[in-house]
Amino acid sequence: MSTRMLRSALILGMGTLFAASSLQAATLVVANKAEATVSLVDLASGKVAATLPVGNGPHEVAISGDGRLALIANYGTGPQPGSTLTLIDVPAAKVVKTIDLGEYRRPHGVTFLGNDRALVTVEANKALLEVDIEGGKVIRAIETGQEVSHMVAVAPDGSRAFVANIGSGSVTAIDLKAGKKIADVQTGAGAEGIAITPDGRQVWVTNREADTVTVVDASTLKVVKTIEAASFPIRAEATPDGKRVLVSLAKSGDLAVFSTGGPALEQRLKLEAAAAGDQSGRLMTGFGNSSVPIGIEIAPDGKRAYVAHANADQISIVDLAQGKRTGFLTAGKEPDGMGMSPLGVSGQK
Repeated sequence: MSTRMLRSALILGMGTLFAASSLQAATLVVANKAEATVSLVDLASGKVAATLPVGNGPHEVAISGDGRLALIANYGTGPQPGSTLTLIDVPAAKVVKTIDLGEYRRPHGVTFLGNDRALVTVEANKALLEVDIEGGKVIRAIETGQEVSHMVAVAPDGSRAFVANIGSGSVTAIDLKAGKKIADVQTGAGAEGIAITPDGRQVWVTNREADTVTVVDASTLKVVKTIEAASFPIRAEATPDGKRVLVSLAKSGDLAVFSTGGPALEQRLKLEAAAAGDQSGRLMTGFGNSSVPIGIEIAPDGKRAYVAHANADQISIVDLAQGKRTGFLTAGKEPDGMGMSPLGVSGQK
């Protein structure tokens, strides 16, 4: 089966799983950066079904194609870089294994390729890794040659990966079949968040220091448009229908909604949340009174989005049709990266 067919089958399979189990039976997997844990939040009850230990500084979460596994990138804290991934069985609510990345340090962005492989950025090595999940080993490393290679997104057909590089203000396009870099595209200072529209045509990049969002043509690698997005745009996520891209703004505490058709800003949603009482040991500092919204996860039906407030220890539930927050979820200390599985934790109703 070709890579394109495999990814299409996996996407269809995930949709079928969600339809069969209903979104309320799903599990939101939340990385809690300041306490080296992940929370498995049962969306039916809105409560934490389990809290599991992982490595220091867990930043991002990826969910396997069948929804059974969650992979966590353990970035590390302070001067001590992380070099591991934690694999979790979601329904069983247990840690399956820790994958040692050896010489590779500061793993951050992570995404599955099917159920048995994953792509992981490693900032300290200026590279993108392909990891064999079952074997627990690095298959290959593809150099970006860029500073602080942070987040990664994969084209729907599986042909290319795109890596956002904070320090270089760029996006690196990678040919996954050939295993080599195609080009670097300058987008703006602090290029961090990245998302690809479901049709594979647009790559959206958040430039946190420039306070802009850049849209790149995924085929030609030319910049289509750069849009103002104050202040501190940090993550991007495309809706399942491809009509919008959501961007979290860490300093203002807002969620920006962009139309992909323009592309243009549609609205900014205020997501105010009180900062948590305990601010010790947090990685995201210097944001004043902001709740620091970062991670975004959109439900497969496109009706709801979940936004993690790193300095408030809460997750906003946003009704995208109404354009407003309808509630909160609570995970652990300094929630950030998230992933959604259509499977519930065993024993949860």
